[in-house]
Amino acid sequence: MHANDGERGQAVVLLLAVVVMAALGLVAVGLFGERIVDRGRARTAADAAALAATVGGHSAASRLAARNGAQLVSYSESGDSVTVVVDVDGERATARATDGP
Repeated sequence: MHANDGERGQAVVLLLAVVVMAALGLVAVGLFGERIVDRGRARTAADAAALAATVGGHSAASRLAARNGAQLVSYSESGDSVTVVVDVDGERATARATDGP
């Protein structure tokens, strides 16, 4: 018998652990990237909805939010200013626009 017979197969276990850790890392990076994309989409949808609302009101805001893949969560008017909140796959964004300079 050899002195290192008990160490046979240790490299396979270590390699398997490294592969699993790498796969988990890739999944985490993918999920993080998806959140960043959704956050950007929410901001874009909120901006578009707020601008549309200054001309067409609540219905225009809702329509533009939907066209950008978002749902209008809240809408409020104060003088010539409109504030909207939209949701895209759990990411919320708020935007404000005015109908004037």
